[in-house]
Amino acid sequence: MRRYTPNTPALFARFWKSQSPERKDPSDRRSHIIRFQFDLRLRTLAPLARVLWAQGFAEQAMSTAHDSLEYARATDHANSLCYSLALAMCPIALLVGDLAAADHYVTMLLDLSTTHALARWRACGLSYRGALVSRRGDVMNGLQLLREGFDELDHDWFAAFNIAVLTTEALGRAGQTDDGLAEVDKAIARCERTEGRWLISELLRIKGELLLLQGGSKAAAAAESLFWQALDWARRQGALAWELRAATSLARLLSDRGRSADAKALLQPVYDRFSEGFATADLKAAKALLDDLSELEKAGAA
Repeated sequence: MRRYTPNTPALFARFWKSQSPERKDPSDRRSHIIRFQFDLRLRTLAPLARVLWAQGFAEQAMSTAHDSLEYARATDHANSLCYSLALAMCPIALLVGDLAAADHYVTMLLDLSTTHALARWRACGLSYRGALVSRRGDVMNGLQLLREGFDELDHDWFAAFNIAVLTTEALGRAGQTDDGLAEVDKAIARCERTEGRWLISELLRIKGELLLLQGGSKAAAAAESLFWQALDWARRQGALAWELRAATSLARLLSDRGRSADAKALLQPVYDRFSEGFATADLKAAKALLDDLSELEKAGAA
């Protein structure tokens, strides 16, 4: 995967100013919508937001997702607006850990898709609602919503594949590690079968976390191997955000196994490569772990 440079978002911003709805003949947008069911320009903005997040530009990802939403609003077309909410705003808000924003946009998606009887987008909304409910502590109800949405999306491999990650996370929170491992193995198999490997690092990381939750004499060694694989995939893809998640999981495991110096040496360089997004959940978690590792280092020196 090509790594985006810091100048890339500016290039896209200039492009999208030239493509803004005010500068386009409304009939041009309507022709796209009639032919393809939504404005095709959104097919660039929504994926760009997700790519920017993966590359470590969380703030620019949120900004691009907002641009996608505003563009969709300007089309005055429900299907296009649901597309932006389901594939840009909702997933990016969840990825950065802004649960209040995610709640707002998920509610918008559910209301709009229900009003206009857009079943596919309503299923996405149910799944995102389930992820939110689970992350806020009501894991069983969250899982029920996730499964309801996931079942309706099973024919839609793109949306179902993304929501499989959320489902697997929730199963781990519920302590249903056997089900979680079965789910993540299916997702990894689908990933290999379709060569859609944009989530492979995160899937391997989650599998490692599930093995640790399951326990057993070989759990730590197996999880460490999976975390290294997740790191390798993230680095090959230039996906700094996935690399941080994998490095955080691995550093925490190394620290628990008495290797705090190795843990800090692994995580600190990854953290230091970020230039923005320090208020996001992942970076705050990494910083808290680094602070703990520094304290352990000081205690050891004393």
